[in-house]
Amino acid sequence: MSPPRGLIIAAPASGSGKTTVTLGLLRALSRAGIDVRGAKSGPDYIDPAYHAAACGRPCLNLDAWAMTPDLLCARASGDGLLLIEGAMGLFDGAPPDGRGATADLARLLGYPVVLVVDAARMAQSIAPLVAGFAACDPDVRIAGVILNRVGSDRHARMLRRALAPSGLPVLGCLPRTDGIARPSRHLGLVQAQEDPALDAFLDRVADTVATCIDLGALRDLATCGPDVTPARTTPPAQRIAVAQDAAFSFFYPHQRADWQAAGAEVIAFSPLADDPVPQADLIYLPGGYPELFAAQLSSANRFLSSLRNAAQNTDIYGECGGFMALGQAVTDADGVIHPMAGLLDLHTSFAQRKLHLGYRHLHAEHGPMAGRWAGHEFHYATTLHARGQPLFAAHDAEGTALPDMGLVAGRVAGSFAHLIDRTDAP
Repeated sequence: MSPPRGLIIAAPASGSGKTTVTLGLLRALSRAGIDVRGAKSGPDYIDPAYHAAACGRPCLNLDAWAMTPDLLCARASGDGLLLIEGAMGLFDGAPPDGRGATADLARLLGYPVVLVVDAARMAQSIAPLVAGFAACDPDVRIAGVILNRVGSDRHARMLRRALAPSGLPVLGCLPRTDGIARPSRHLGLVQAQEDPALDAFLDRVADTVATCIDLGALRDLATCGPDVTPARTTPPAQRIAVAQDAAFSFFYPHQRADWQAAGAEVIAFSPLADDPVPQADLIYLPGGYPELFAAQLSSANRFLSSLRNAAQNTDIYGECGGFMALGQAVTDADGVIHPMAGLLDLHTSFAQRKLHLGYRHLHAEHGPMAGRWAGHEFHYATTLHARGQPLFAAHDAEGTALPDMGLVAGRVAGSFAHLIDRTDAP
């Protein structure tokens, strides 16, 4: 695998516009005939689909908290210019010390950082802000700045003049623009596949980026990452049936690629289309939005019947939304109860939502995902009851013990955690 040329698109804080800037760059460079692909820092299932739509290539997830350095470098390798979109602020990561921040990717991969700064409410004060980020860590190199939400040409001149002593190139000034916010729901943006106006939005943002940002200067800042050797992964089974549709969409493309590269066969099916479960060694129900499609899932009799039959002799694993679908019922936001597969003694609800968020250290003694894992929990579902044998012993990012997570019953198991990488691999 070849070391790719890359850049990291980061920001001082969330909400600075780095997702929009990254999407505009991916689409604009792709339209210009540049071989470009996107990556996202941290655990994120939604933004990567937008990256893929913008440039036509699968998006990577690079998680510096949950993935080993070897795996991160191997995942980043490949052809073309790699643009990595950061998460939160550049130095923001998990407690207590910020591990897993976008800055960790910059240190590990050696890529320069382009800082996207929301300049809407500042002028000369931008200079100490950028200078502070540039001087914070010698191993994290700020190579350029993109100014976002600039109010006027006069405002742009003030900002450029303030930044001139830093010696950092201002790659462009993006104007304040109405009407480019994407629709959102409780876990973030509405999924790319559900947005009929996505392509027009991407073209509109790319038009602005191509006009306002010096794309040639930005490309010239990219550097090569480290040389890598292929990272070995072990698939959980030889033939894996994966639920894939709008209700079960939180499945990383790199996970499929890793399993296939290791010799596993991956077969997709759609519970929403009432597909029967394919014959497999493992049935995997990823996360997603089963609560939004609870009535449709509850009436998918062919899918549910085949899933129950498969549980007699096949391992079944459900992750977050998939875990909910394996339970007795899901109560939707309106308080309507929808029966589910009934393979685990679990009832979850969105009538009263509560955020559960954070990295997790996990250890399972039983089930298809037995072993030690680094994972992430992010959901709003509340658990009305969960009875039976727990699946995972759990600790948070700081090592504090948490209540056991998930359930296992016979060959069926699941939890709210999204598993990212093994921590017990040889």
